[in-house]
Amino acid sequence: MAHDSDLPCDGDGVCMACKVKPSENESLICKTCATPWHVSCLSAPPDSMGDAVNWECPDCSMPPAADVGPVKQNAVASSSSSGRGDLIAAIRVIESDSSLTEQEKAQKRQDLMSGSSKDADTTVEGVNPDKDVLNILDASLNCSMCMQLPERPVTTPCGHNFCLKCFQKWVGQRKSTCANCRTPIPAKMANQPRINSALVIAIRMARTMRSGASSGSSKVSHFVHNQNRPDKAFTTERAKKTGKANACSGKIFVTIPGDHFGPISADNDPERNVGVMVGETWEDRFECRQWGAHFPHVAGIAGQSDYGAQSVALSGGYEDDEDHGEWFLYTGSGGRDLSGNKRTNKLQSFDQKFEKLNEALRVSCLKGYPVRVVRSHKEKRSSYAPDKGVRYDGIYRIEKCWRKPGKQGFKVCRYLFVRCDNDPAPWTSDEHGDRPRALPAIKELKGASDMTERKGAPAWDYDEEKSCWMWKKAPPPSRKPVQCENEDGTKVRQVRPKRLTMTVKQRLLKEFTCHLCREVMNHPLTTPCAHNFCKACLDGAFAGQSFTRQRTCEGRRTLRAQKNIMKCPSCPTDISDFLQNPQINRELMNVIESLKRQIEEENAALSADVDDGSLDGNNEILADEAVETDKCVEDDKEGAQLVNETETKQTHKRKRSSSIDNVSPKKPVDKSDVVHNLEEVDTAHT
Repeated sequence: MAHDSDLPCDGDGVCMACKVKPSENESLICKTCATPWHVSCLSAPPDSMGDAVNWECPDCSMPPAADVGPVKQNAVASSSSSGRGDLIAAIRVIESDSSLTEQEKAQKRQDLMSGSSKDADTTVEGVNPDKDVLNILDASLNCSMCMQLPERPVTTPCGHNFCLKCFQKWVGQRKSTCANCRTPIPAKMANQPRINSALVIAIRMARTMRSGASSGSSKVSHFVHNQNRPDKAFTTERAKKTGKANACSGKIFVTIPGDHFGPISADNDPERNVGVMVGETWEDRFECRQWGAHFPHVAGIAGQSDYGAQSVALSGGYEDDEDHGEWFLYTGSGGRDLSGNKRTNKLQSFDQKFEKLNEALRVSCLKGYPVRVVRSHKEKRSSYAPDKGVRYDGIYRIEKCWRKPGKQGFKVCRYLFVRCDNDPAPWTSDEHGDRPRALPAIKELKGASDMTERKGAPAWDYDEEKSCWMWKKAPPPSRKPVQCENEDGTKVRQVRPKRLTMTVKQRLLKEFTCHLCREVMNHPLTTPCAHNFCKACLDGAFAGQSFTRQRTCEGRRTLRAQKNIMKCPSCPTDISDFLQNPQINRELMNVIESLKRQIEEENAALSADVDDGSLDGNNEILADEAVETDKCVEDDKEGAQLVNETETKQTHKRKRSSSIDNVSPKKPVDKSDVVHNLEEVDTAHT
């Protein structure tokens, strides 16, 4: 049995008893566990050199024969003791098992000491095998040195993963090659290794699901129910500043969700039973939010890029805006550097694109959705802005959108809004609302690009028989909580199901997305700056660029070639050396392929259950949602493929025409065909 004072040497070879690193002549290796021990600190050192050859450490030495049986019988009971006692007991059980050969005993001891025994993983109680995705990562992403899941993972350019501590220890020994494949490690990465954040998130998520928790550490949620909010904007106890700098909106008086399209009717106004009327004014944007006319406090656009825009606010944010009352030209968002202390910067620093909120407005243009418009007194250039506060001016519809260079030199997204409300505008004395009118002539359309114009019938249009504007197509269903009444008259909040909830494997697979195409990586590459890309995407980003640049001095003398700087698409790091011989991250690719394969098997099993009719209740609903989700994904892929084919044909046609006739003037690219194809795809979805 081991004496209390018997302690082995640690991983660096330092004795844990005397804190001295013994020499090779003073250290003794156990034949069972191969652990080094300091001879001078042993309570019972070997007597001769012959005994030292077959010497076993105090932890591995066999107990008396009479103690073997009880130890074997009480092996399960000993699992409640300390970790070291469990290890010793398990080794003794392996040694006392006469049914195992010496090779099998050695294999079991090795698995037990390295912690890679799969038997222990499969016998953990309370772990759902379907959700235990930690084994998938454990089989492919282990550190090549400690053979455990990496702690602060670092990925070398050759595609091998290490713990940060193990990697720094390896490099600290003046070893400049990979410990796994002996590929040279760049000096910059060796001096300043970067942690692969994608692997960190994936490992953390897998461990969280393994522990049985649905998310990380629980956070205290400071939430105030709507019925407990005051009528006006208020400041909570957590606010650091007084006034409305840190104020919260008061009670929401309407029952519409945040993604409600169109006017707010009396059915959604339980307080007054009149709805939000055209010309209604509020003191500020906080009160405007309380009545649902425009929910965001600061942003001028309320919408979602894949769903549409519900409302906009005219508050003088962009000098390119033009307000003509019944119609106006609206400028999209973005194009400004708001980082650091530039949060109020009003200067354009880059071009705007049809993405995020700008894309939401474009979707509303294609679908013909109604958009609520509010005007603020901050719009000083408009004759139609109120003198004070914020005013609701009714329903508008986006007829066209395009891009053009703005007044500050950078391209901006532009939208043509035309009023189409049943109530008269606040600045007119008419008794009736709008009637269909011809679109105004816009001069700036001559130099516009990326033109988008609706081809099909709009969802919100004028009905000649009823003489009013109304929904011609069903409004899009809400994807946010809404209020509904039970049979007893009580109001409850329900969430409309949007799609099938992602499984753990799908959520884990989503973390392995390319930084360029935003899709799951295919043949992943990990740069020295720890960013992950598809091989095809990274090659396409630097297509046509050479690694060196030839130079001449005034056309007479040839100078030495200069290296081209190729910056990472996600950071300013030069990755030109990495691009000369990029290596696929095989370990990460194995994880992605395993996740895809298991997800396909689960979907196939679910489809088989649907065909057999073995699902009932909620399972049938989930299966239907899964099928609908798959159909939507297929339709989106077909639509994207159709658009790509159309753009490719137009590009080839433009190249042929320019090469045949160089005298003819170039015409701007007309993307109306692409928009028409998008409309056909949307109609097919409906």
